[in-house]
Amino acid sequence: MTTVSSATSTTYSSSTSSSSSSLDLDTSDFLTLMCVQLQNQNPLDPSDPTEYMSQLVSYASLSEQSEVNDQLGNITTALASLLAANAVGYVGHTVEAAGSTNALADGSASWNYTLASDASKVTIKITDESGKTVYTTTGETAAGEHSFVWDGTTSSGTKLTEGTYTMSITATDADGNAVTTSSTVVGVVTGVDSSSGTVMLQIGDAEVAFANVIAIKS
Repeated sequence: MTTVSSATSTTYSSSTSSSSSSLDLDTSDFLTLMCVQLQNQNPLDPSDPTEYMSQLVSYASLSEQSEVNDQLGNITTALASLLAANAVGYVGHTVEAAGSTNALADGSASWNYTLASDASKVTIKITDESGKTVYTTTGETAAGEHSFVWDGTTSSGTKLTEGTYTMSITATDADGNAVTTSSTVVGVVTGVDSSSGTVMLQIGDAEVAFANVIAIKS
């Protein structure tokens, strides 16, 4: 009896390990597991049917979850390819996208900014890639959207080379309270890059996420 029990126990252990590693259990596997466990249960302390059924349900759920994860992975890959293909159609077009960093190209860089309410003072600041402030000016104060085009000239009159620059807006009302602002970048799409897993539109040396595009012009 001891030899039979040991051999059967080994078979059960091997079957369980193999099934767990593959995570591909069907009806036949469940029946095999049930028979092996019934053969190896202690007659003085038989297996609890409720607990055993709970274990079988867990095995089934694990297998189904693995299949769902695989399917979701395939869907994600397909969607990423579709987004990249759609993004290619934006090349050569002017887009407006949420963001604050844009490229200085052909002597200009363009942004739009929005004020949530009227302001008494609006300050526009341009910084380079190292974070150094290179240009400061005042902006429109009325609530709503405004455009701003910078020609690459610093506050001291120096003409800067092409590259990426960031615009920041500070606005306050008549009582000195901060006014909520937001900004977008405007530029011609020169390429598409999805190597990071996120589809990015290239505007000169700058990049904006494809998902952040809010308008496109021919």
